[in-house]
Amino acid sequence: MDLAQNYNYKIVKQFAIATVVWGIIGMLVGVIIAAQLAWPALNLDIPWLTYGRLRPLHTNAVIFAFGICGLFATSYYVVQRTCQVRLFSDKLAAFTFWGWQAVIVSAVVTLPMGLTRGKEYAELEWPITLLIAVVWIAYAVVFFGTLLTRKVKHVYVANWFFAGYIIAVTILHVVNGASMPATLFKSYSAYSGVQDAMIQWWYGHNAVGFILTAGYLGMVYYFIPKQAERPVYSYRLSIVHFWALIFTYMWAGPHHLHYTALPDWTQSIGMVFSLILLAPSWGGMINGIMTLSGAWHKLRTDPILKFMIVSLSFYGMATFEGPMMSIKTVNALSHYTDWGIAHVHGGALGWVGFITMGSIYYLLPRLAGQQKMYSTKLIDLHFWVATIGIVLYIAAMWIAGVMQGLMWRAVNPDGTLTYTFVEGVKATYPYYVVRFAGGLLYLSGMCVMGYNTWMTLRNRETAVARIPALTAGHA
Repeated sequence: MDLAQNYNYKIVKQFAIATVVWGIIGMLVGVIIAAQLAWPALNLDIPWLTYGRLRPLHTNAVIFAFGICGLFATSYYVVQRTCQVRLFSDKLAAFTFWGWQAVIVSAVVTLPMGLTRGKEYAELEWPITLLIAVVWIAYAVVFFGTLLTRKVKHVYVANWFFAGYIIAVTILHVVNGASMPATLFKSYSAYSGVQDAMIQWWYGHNAVGFILTAGYLGMVYYFIPKQAERPVYSYRLSIVHFWALIFTYMWAGPHHLHYTALPDWTQSIGMVFSLILLAPSWGGMINGIMTLSGAWHKLRTDPILKFMIVSLSFYGMATFEGPMMSIKTVNALSHYTDWGIAHVHGGALGWVGFITMGSIYYLLPRLAGQQKMYSTKLIDLHFWVATIGIVLYIAAMWIAGVMQGLMWRAVNPDGTLTYTFVEGVKATYPYYVVRFAGGLLYLSGMCVMGYNTWMTLRNRETAVARIPALTAGHA
């Protein structure tokens, strides 16, 4: 059999399965640390099970294991289907899978041991960051090599978003990852003081902007039209959305450093660009939702479409809330509180989680040569359990966050603080319990997805899909 005549579904299937497996593991760690905040004795006085060790493991697992495995799976699928060619290099693609799993396993081992650079979303020590760079270069070669060898003249907009995310992450990782090794397991940042903070949050916020936004918008522009069987509402708007988002996001990072040693003018630039971001973000959300024009009735019976469209609702909510929280007067109340936790999880659980789950549900039966998933009812169950979990989670953290901000800034007539910090922690306790319950529901939904995935793929060979012959219209 001539492999060049078929799409490479094997690598897509591997990453799709990894997405589900790491999703369950990453969310389980999240539920454990949520439980520890409510019941601190659950760390059992074991150093590698403490909150400070497990929390970076949770963020790395859900972003880089669950999230990026989902992006690998979908980008490899989309670039082949829209370019009508097989991936540029099967061997390099296989290397990206096993190399990325090695990165994740290294994180699982080193972070609980306390081996960390101490930088948000960039905790992994220097040997692992070098491996990330090598794997990422291989990913870029496979993706852009496929684009360059395409049979179709047009580059579909989903590939623009995937390409933008791959290029931006390369720049972010190299600049923020610059460090001076001291030993095999310890390094120090190449930057110091406020410059280190600035570069860290330029990286940190753009990890949100380009991994957790641009990458997943690539999913939106391919999988929502396919699942809805409708064209993108406005292709022109999708192009404007891309360029506006790509330009604006890079400047928003300083809003994480309000009321710090960062120069005031830099903080203000971060705030202004964050507010500007509202326009392209909502333009993309509206474009995705309006793609359902003429097909709204499908939401009644198609739970995969429910995941996709509700994800856009959470995207709209999170991209409204973020710019509002970047306003200095609002930030004075919200900063360092659980309001920030509500915001990031509204985006992570609702936007990133749901669009990834919807896209993987779309992919899995096609990779197994099936018409649909093992159980549509289980997809529907997953949707409702996870949605209730998100609402409980973010509502609890919104209330807790605003309460904390108000308690911390309350003063008596003589100028002394009305509440001690411990009183704020005590008042937050019930909301931590509700947050744990919401997270547990979300994890339960992910376990349902794991079972549905297993039943769909078991005893099934990877499907073989032929590449269409070149036609005059594609010349």
